[in-house]
Amino acid sequence: MNAEVRLGTLLQSLEPQLLDGCYVFCALDDEQAERLWRACLCLFREREGWSAVMESDTAEREGLEASIGFRQITLQVYSSLQAVGLTAAVAGELAEAGISANVVAALNHDHIFVPQARAEEALQCLRGLRNRAQYS
Repeated sequence: MNAEVRLGTLLQSLEPQLLDGCYVFCALDDEQAERLWRACLCLFREREGWSAVMESDTAEREGLEASIGFRQITLQVYSSLQAVGLTAAVAGELAEAGISANVVAALNHDHIFVPQARAEEALQCLRGLRNRAQYS
């Protein structure tokens, strides 16, 4: 399947899915990253060190300082890494509702991490975005 680049088609095809689990963002040093990489959903090396997204239970068990809890929404649309505007549209929709959006773009899908307490509301916002795109 070819990845889609047209924003209108991406928005009309958007199937946001709220996944189970609570995730946190935390900083790891080199030793922690090497030891815990399999437990991480996402691991990114920045100048300041490693940023990890992992289940909150794992971070707590390891005694790591972590962010608040987030839920993952996968956009379930096969978007191209060359697509323009999808991140902006999704983040903008959530921003209008006052919901923070931490976006991770992977090869097949985009994933949005939203505060756990507002996850259902965020899901409804993204469904509304899709519905408006289908009728415009």
